[in-house]
Amino acid sequence: MGHVEIPESDISGPVGLAGAPRPRTAASRNRAVAPGQLWRAPTTVGRDHTERPRARRKPDARVPLLVLTDLLGLGVPAWLVLRAGDQPGPQAAAASAALVWTAVRAARGRYARRLPGETAGAGHASFGDWLSLVGVLAVLLAVTGGGLDPATAVAALVPGLALALLAGTAGRLRRAVGRRGARRVLVVGEAAGLDRAVSLLNSRADQPYTAVAVVPVGPAVPDCGTPVPGRLAPEPADDDVSTVLGGAFAHDADLVLVAPGPQLDDVRLRRLSWGLHDGGLALCVLSDLSGVAAARVRPASAAGLTLLHVAPPLRHGPQAALKNVLDRSGAALGLLVLAPLFFGVALAVRLSSPGPVFHRQTRHGRHNRPFTMWKFRTMVADAESRREQLTAANESEGPMFKMRRDPRVTRIGHALRRTSLDELPQLLNVLRGDMSLVGPRPPLPDEVSRYDERELRRLAVRPGLTGLWQVSGRSDLSWQETVSLDLWYVDNWSVATDMGLLARTVRAVTDGRGAY
Repeated sequence: MGHVEIPESDISGPVGLAGAPRPRTAASRNRAVAPGQLWRAPTTVGRDHTERPRARRKPDARVPLLVLTDLLGLGVPAWLVLRAGDQPGPQAAAASAALVWTAVRAARGRYARRLPGETAGAGHASFGDWLSLVGVLAVLLAVTGGGLDPATAVAALVPGLALALLAGTAGRLRRAVGRRGARRVLVVGEAAGLDRAVSLLNSRADQPYTAVAVVPVGPAVPDCGTPVPGRLAPEPADDDVSTVLGGAFAHDADLVLVAPGPQLDDVRLRRLSWGLHDGGLALCVLSDLSGVAAARVRPASAAGLTLLHVAPPLRHGPQAALKNVLDRSGAALGLLVLAPLFFGVALAVRLSSPGPVFHRQTRHGRHNRPFTMWKFRTMVADAESRREQLTAANESEGPMFKMRRDPRVTRIGHALRRTSLDELPQLLNVLRGDMSLVGPRPPLPDEVSRYDERELRRLAVRPGLTGLWQVSGRSDLSWQETVSLDLWYVDNWSVATDMGLLARTVRAVTDGRGAY
């Protein structure tokens, strides 16, 4: 999660500025001074609102198009189906269904603006909307005594659901491919908090936020290498707001991210929020929570306090049962469909080098229970006995053994590893219940023996055939990056997350980066 706020943002996913960036001028560039100097802005900081209007007052041009798409996407197919089924009053029934559909979607916030990085809901959200539509229409039919055939009526609504699912998928692909850049962020806080926030925000190009400048609180000098257009005194001062506003305008920031601390308490933060909102800037407050998905966090108020309720990770219940069903059925289907490929790979392995076709290895799974994992053999037959000779060449700083050019890997083994075809026999482990289709990487016993308490939490769920590590760089990741990704999955997984990771795995396997 990273913040709790509701600013003037656009649709879900990384997006650009609400309006065109203001051009840099000599005046704006001259506002920045050396980090060691105390920056003093004028008492009244003006902003040219004609250049960039407040996004909060700017209507979302997409809403009419989205509403029209839902109206026509459900109404027209419903009318055609009802007319083909000789149902009474197809026009009125289809129009009523379309109006109820848009009302349900609006009531559930499908047309609302969203934070960068916040999802509007995937296929399960549209399906939930559709079930609500069916329920409302069933009540209306019962009350009005309409003469529609229930089966035909439900069939008439299916094309609308299909179109909503297709539109949602297309929107997510468009946002993933055609991102217009991240929001420009000015970070305010004490030096330690600034360094951490900036390093994380600017660590990857696909983040929805980019830190463009910082305003430290107190005398400490931040070490993040980001411009410092101003500095706040350790104690509250009259120029707090003007300093932050001036720094934001000088660097064209459209969002202020505040990292609270002892020198930036709730009273000072509240006064700062008043000034920033009056100045037309959105405010974002950094939370101490890390590794918690936004969907698990629910804000609430009590006794004048803002509370964040954090839902526990999914371990039992309907989603866990559904995951188990999808794992077993998906593995069975995969083994059936991929049987010819299995035969071809097995033949290639057998003919390429002496030794067995499959490599069986003890790994540790859920609750640290050992199991035998199956893979196609990609190394020479005596690879395990030769590993100790290569210990000095280990390229991993953690308990894993990684070597980019491992001499034990066979010629066909390189191709299998690059395409991840060597992992396919693990479908047998999924079918047996030792593994899942999606989950953390299954570790070796000697790796687990060196785990600390944090790393052992990776074993709270079944290991996976693929996972966040697979779609985020595989062997190119550092040990700490791998652990962080696995821990995020352990605490925040859902069936919808699994479906998304399976889809991203296809792209990762095709790309082949980090596989060796």
